[in-house]
Amino acid sequence: MQSRVVPLEEGKDPAVSIKASQSKPFPIRLLQIFLLFLAICIAFSIISMYTVKRVGVQTARGTVRPAFKPCFDEPNTLDLWIRPPSNLLHKMGDKELLWRASFVPGIKKYPFKRIPKIAFMFLTKGPLPLAPLWERFLKGHEGLYSVYIHPLPTFEAKFPSSSVFHRRQIPSQVAEWGKMSMCDAERRLLANALLDISNERFVLVSESCIPLFNFSVIYDYLMRSKYSFIGAFDDPGPYGRGRYDKNMAPEVDITQWRKGSQWFEINRKLAVSIVKDARYYPKFEEFCKPNCYVDEHYFPTMLTIEAAPLLANRSLTWVDWSRGGAHPATFGRADITVEFFKRILEDQHCIYNNQSSSVCFLFARKFAPSTLEPLLRISQNVLGF
Repeated sequence: MQSRVVPLEEGKDPAVSIKASQSKPFPIRLLQIFLLFLAICIAFSIISMYTVKRVGVQTARGTVRPAFKPCFDEPNTLDLWIRPPSNLLHKMGDKELLWRASFVPGIKKYPFKRIPKIAFMFLTKGPLPLAPLWERFLKGHEGLYSVYIHPLPTFEAKFPSSSVFHRRQIPSQVAEWGKMSMCDAERRLLANALLDISNERFVLVSESCIPLFNFSVIYDYLMRSKYSFIGAFDDPGPYGRGRYDKNMAPEVDITQWRKGSQWFEINRKLAVSIVKDARYYPKFEEFCKPNCYVDEHYFPTMLTIEAAPLLANRSLTWVDWSRGGAHPATFGRADITVEFFKRILEDQHCIYNNQSSSVCFLFARKFAPSTLEPLLRISQNVLGF
C-alpha cells in the first residue's frame, strides 16, 4: 500500500514523469539548429549582395578598375619616357621646366629607332601671318619636325585641327626686345622642345621668317652639319666690347665677350647647355641691360666659353641691314620677285663642314603679312616647295 501512496501524494504519474524528464533538452537543440541555419542564411545573403555589387556593376558599366594600383601593375615601358608630351600647355613653371629639360641620358646609343627631327621654334608677338607658307613647306614631312609657338601670354593661337600649328602653343610670358625676358622666352622654347627626345636640331624663327629652300634640302643641311649655327664674333667697337661691364668677371672676361644674331640654329647638346646654365645667366641678368642688349650677347658669349669648337660662327637667317637703323629692313608685297630671291641666293660664299659652300642661308626675314600671296605664287618655282 505504501509504495502506491507516494505517487498519489506527489500527484505525479511515474510514466509521465519519465517522459517529461526526457523532453527537457529538446528545445535547446532546436534553438542551436535554428541559429546555425540563420547564420548560414545571413552569410549567403552577404555573399550574394557583394557578388551582385561587384559583378553586376561591372557587367553594366564595363570593367571597373580599383583606384589603388599595386606597383607591379603600373605601366612602366620605355614608350612613356620617349613619347613627346601630348599637351604642350603644361602646368610647369620655368624652374621646373628647365630642370626637367636638362635631363641627359648617360648612354649615347639609343635603345630604340630614333628618327632625328628639327624643332621649329616660333618666337612671336601673336598671329602667324605667313603660316600658310610654312604649312606648304612642312607638308608631307610628318615625323621629321616639331613646331612650338611662344606668343604673348594674352594671345591664343587658333588653328584648324589639320594645321601643323594646331595646339602647338607653349606656356609663355611677356618678352621685351633687348631685355633678359627675351632670352627667357628663347630658353622656354628650347626647354619645351627638349622634352621630345627625337628633336635634334633647334631653329629659332619669328613670324616674319620664311624658308629659302624646300624641307628636304634644309633637313639634310642641318642633320649633316658638324656644327651649330650662331653668330659669335668679337666686336672691339662701342656696340661690342663697349657694352661689356667689368662686373661680369670672373665668369666672363672682356676677351671672351661676343656678339651675334638673335636667330640661331643649334644641336641638342648646345640646347641642353643653354637651358641648364646657372653660371652665366645671373651675370647677364644683372649687368647686361640696355644699352647692352642681352639677346645679342648672352648665348654667343656663353657658348663661346663653353663650346667654341662646336660653333660655325655664322647665322643661317639672312637679313638686310643696308638701310641702316636699329632693325633690319622689312619687305613688302612689291619686293617679292624672282630677281629679289636671286640676289639673296646667288653669290653666297661660306664654310660648311670645313669646306667652301655656296649655300649659306636657309631662312630669311623680315617679311610683312602682305608678302604671303606673292610668296605662295612663286614658292614652287623659286623656293622649291
